[in-house]
Amino acid sequence: MLDIDAIRAEFPILSRELYGRPMTYLDNTATSQTPRRVVDIITDGYTRSKANVHRGVHTLSQEATKAQEDARRRVASWIGAESHEEVIFTRGTTEALNLVASSFGGMVLGEGDELILTVMEHHANIVPWQLLRSRLGFTIKVVPIDGEGRLDLDAYRALFNERTRLVSVCHASNVLGTVNPVKEMIAEAHAHGVPVVVDGAQAAPHIKIDVRDLDADFYAFSAHKMYGPTGIGVLYGKRGHLEKMPPYQGGGEMIEHVSFGHTTFAELPFKFEAGTPDFVGIPAIAGAIDFMDGIGIDAIAEHEHVLLRHATDRLVAEVPGLRIFGTAPEKCAIISFLIGDHHPYDVGMLLDKLGIEVRTGHHCAQPLMEYLGIEGTVRASFAVYNTIEEADRFVDAVKRVAMILG
Repeated sequence: MLDIDAIRAEFPILSRELYGRPMTYLDNTATSQTPRRVVDIITDGYTRSKANVHRGVHTLSQEATKAQEDARRRVASWIGAESHEEVIFTRGTTEALNLVASSFGGMVLGEGDELILTVMEHHANIVPWQLLRSRLGFTIKVVPIDGEGRLDLDAYRALFNERTRLVSVCHASNVLGTVNPVKEMIAEAHAHGVPVVVDGAQAAPHIKIDVRDLDADFYAFSAHKMYGPTGIGVLYGKRGHLEKMPPYQGGGEMIEHVSFGHTTFAELPFKFEAGTPDFVGIPAIAGAIDFMDGIGIDAIAEHEHVLLRHATDRLVAEVPGLRIFGTAPEKCAIISFLIGDHHPYDVGMLLDKLGIEVRTGHHCAQPLMEYLGIEGTVRASFAVYNTIEEADRFVDAVKRVAMILG
């Protein structure tokens, strides 16, 4: 049993009231809240050791550098990377995927080639590839889903041919909650000699990640969805790929030597980290990982699934006309729904007045919405600090909104 009161005590924001009601924060898929211990690391960075990293022999610079590189080693260990040099710090999952598309994609894709995506991808795993396609002329193939929101693996296997060069897939859907069988999908792709990029933004907060067990070629995730700071992300890449890839951006830090005639680049991981990094925020990733490990990723997942099952069962039983999108057996604690034909914005605004904070709209997954034949959904998503009481408060609010809207 988790000590939820102790966990919640680390998040001062959870004690807020909205419109005279207790705030129930259920927008965790968009961003999670941040515990005091992580905020304290950021505060300490600004008040005790703020100095640019890798560029000074003085004490503050050495302290900041050590904190950043210790965080890199912590991340590498947490995801099971072979070396901390395979961990690249980015501004988030989006930049990580853009880096892979621009650098690695530019190496392996060309006119007449094919890239496999899925219909449930976030825009961050669609648009970078489209931008590259406009320059290189390859084709994008898309894996469909079934009625429960699971990928059609037979269709996936059928898409491979001699022109397939790359697969890019989300580990978990930010709309449906579906957890995809990425290990099986990676094995299938590798059997065809095709590398795989995994968008792990929605999986990292809920699922134990082992990049070597998955055999992922690339794996990307963001700190702000796993109780960490905003503006920080991670790209894992197999060393063999990273060493062959050209830099994504140019500037300071990523060079070995610069002259007007020629530039040589730094070794991994710095070749892909141009400019001053967020050396204050990066150590806070380690604090977020420590927070999650202190609870246990399995315990977090089980608690969230208890909330998911409880809320889902009540919604289905008690709210006539409610439709849930994404009912796969393996899913994260996400409920995307509509009440009849009412617009999700109307539902979301009314829920907000009742103190329930949810996300509304297309959730940066417009192709999926088009596939489902809808404009958007209301999305509630749970984290470790949410409670059964909050799940009940959410369901009761949805019932009231349904009555108001008729």
